Amino acid sequence: MKKALIIGITGQDGSYLAELLLNKNYEVHGIIRRSSTFSTKRIDHLYQEPHEEKRRLHLHYGDLTDSGCIHRLLHELEVNEVYNLGAQSHVKVSFENPIYTVNVTALGTLHLLEAIRSLPAKQRPKLYQASSSEMFGNAPAPQNEMTSFQPRSPYACAKVYAHHQTINYREAYGMFISNGILFNHESPRRGENFVSRKITRAAARIRMGLQSHLWLGNLDAKRDMGFAGDYVEAMWTMLQQERPDDYVIATGETYTIKEFLTAAFQKLDLDWQDHVKIDPRYFRPTEVDELRGDASKAREALGWYPKTSFNGLISMMVKHDMEIAQMEYLYS
Repeated sequence: MKKALIIGITGQDGSYLAELLLNKNYEVHGIIRRSSTFSTKRIDHLYQEPHEEKRRLHLHYGDLTDSGCIHRLLHELEVNEVYNLGAQSHVKVSFENPIYTVNVTALGTLHLLEAIRSLPAKQRPKLYQASSSEMFGNAPAPQNEMTSFQPRSPYACAKVYAHHQTINYREAYGMFISNGILFNHESPRRGENFVSRKITRAAARIRMGLQSHLWLGNLDAKRDMGFAGDYVEAMWTMLQQERPDDYVIATGETYTIKEFLTAAFQKLDLDWQDHVKIDPRYFRPTEVDELRGDASKAREALGWYPKTSFNGLISMMVKHDMEIAQMEYLYS
């Protein structure tokens, strides 16, 4: 039985990846940060039926900024694969907390690389590093593996650092490391402070009379949006190859935030213009106008392609948030 360690298991991607690996009969270990409140909501269902899956899922307290903890876990667990999904990944927050963002996202990755390097060569696990389309910044679309990075936020800069360090360790020490440059990927498990989920959550609450307005920033930004559940399959597939490499994972289609907004509100027979207000506080200091990925390499080398359409993604998210809003209304 293969063993995997997921750093960031309680996040959107981590929860879908944990499901995928458990379904593939892995023993899954996840690192979670200690806090005064539980942060395992996205994976709580994995501790229920079936009981066999519960026995194959193990959580450990830790943090990417604690190099000692990372070293200890890797030496103790002897896993076959590591998926580094840990980061402070909110772009707007990274402008407000740049040092923390860099400590976790950039230096945290370096701690992990050093921990893996400290293992005997034959015991080193394969590593998946979560890179980001934000690294491209305002580079002309479509962006692929050969496109130069032009980061325009502290988060993007930190990701570029981590990306290049993983390549350096791969080439210098022969470590199996693959970077997945993932473009926007959303789901019902997306954090409510990210714009896609903020929109579907607000649309449902407005439909149920629980709120009247939604405050947003730049509606003209164009993004390549897919379903997170599809994208974690690409992560796993990268580590099943004979050789490590870097891959763009994207749909190849772009939609503006306004188009996402229109589609989500229309599904609930609402006109977004009656409810949305623009707040300058939600604009980034440096905006990224268009991110559109070219995933040709992933299709050819990995056989990966997105299975969920833009419309299907929005329908999934709106349905989920309507169920929450209905329960909220019932108990209000």
